[in-house]
Amino acid sequence: MKMRHFIVTIVALLVSAALATLAVPPPAGGMITGKVTYTGTPPKMKPIDMSKEPNCAKEHAASPVLTENVVTGPGNTVEWAVVYVSQGDQGSTPDTQTVKFDQKGCQYIPHVLPMQVNQPIQIVNSDPHLHNIHPLPKINAEWNKSQPPGTPPLNEKYDKPEFIPVKCNVHPWMHGWFIVLNTSHYSVTGSDGSFSIKGLPPGKYTLTAWQEQFGTQTQDVTLAGSETKTITFVFKALPY
Repeated sequence: MKMRHFIVTIVALLVSAALATLAVPPPAGGMITGKVTYTGTPPKMKPIDMSKEPNCAKEHAASPVLTENVVTGPGNTVEWAVVYVSQGDQGSTPDTQTVKFDQKGCQYIPHVLPMQVNQPIQIVNSDPHLHNIHPLPKINAEWNKSQPPGTPPLNEKYDKPEFIPVKCNVHPWMHGWFIVLNTSHYSVTGSDGSFSIKGLPPGKYTLTAWQEQFGTQTQDVTLAGSETKTITFVFKALPY
């Protein structure tokens, strides 16, 4: 009986191990990681005067908000750059998850919002005063809508890829971007300038890095299997 129990236990362990192996998903494809950096002297971002909206000025009294045309970090890194697959994309699927664009403290949050074509956008006003949101596309349809405090979110989407500046006609210092892409393979750099694009099948890709003041750069990258490649985009910064 003891031998039989021992054999049953061993078989059960083997079956359990086999099932665990089957449960492990296959590799998710290749990955491209890296950083966006700069050389030279970047322009100095200026403090924003919000005195025309006292509530916002009071909220930022301890730490004035700076313009965000060029946001840099330690080691000459660049924040708010968008890195995306501009050629060779093989595996993009439509994204139906809603992305959110907030108006808080008289700022657009996030400053740069990437999305896919036809992906839902939800625009909210978290401030206790009126805002309006006015994207300025050249290819997609233009609209300009007011959003008083406490009103429901605005729901929009764009049907063509485009880089769209966004402004508020009520508060002229408010400025942001909608980045409408036809790929699901993109990344926005954080304060350390890093980006990561995952789930890429083997193949040759062209990656583009965009920054609102520095412009764009491209690099070609070839992936074999599920390997990871690391690249760096280096922009030349000018102090104006």
